[in-house]
Amino acid sequence: MKTLKQLLAEKKDQPLVVVSPKDSVFHALNVMARHEVGAVMVLDGEHLVGIFSERDYARKVILHGKSSKETLVQEIMSDKVAYVTPSHSIDQCMALMTEKRFRHLPVLDGDTVVGIVSIGDLVKETISAQRFIIQELERYIAG
Repeated sequence: MKTLKQLLAEKKDQPLVVVSPKDSVFHALNVMARHEVGAVMVLDGEHLVGIFSERDYARKVILHGKSSKETLVQEIMSDKVAYVTPSHSIDQCMALMTEKRFRHLPVLDGDTVVGIVSIGDLVKETISAQRFIIQELERYIAG
């Protein structure tokens, strides 16, 4: 199975999708729609200060009757962000995401944001690795 570092290398052509804590929720939703993602990292300069997801929007804007054009991302983002480093394994990432019940996980190298992985990225890689193992076992059995 690939390492998280290898998985991120494959995603290098995909830009980091980020917003500022001072951006409106409406702006963040537009960014998410444009990039077809379910969450964005919130950076203050180069520092990760939060993550904003569709779940945050549904639970903290819609259900509270707030306006997405008037509410700032910093008011509703999740500011206690779990993250991993490129040295973490895909299994470790999946375990953390399952335990904490979230679908997006920023990847930091020191204080530098180097990427983000989704549960979809990890499941796709796990399925790919399992297919490879099955093919190798079939070749071995066929002899």
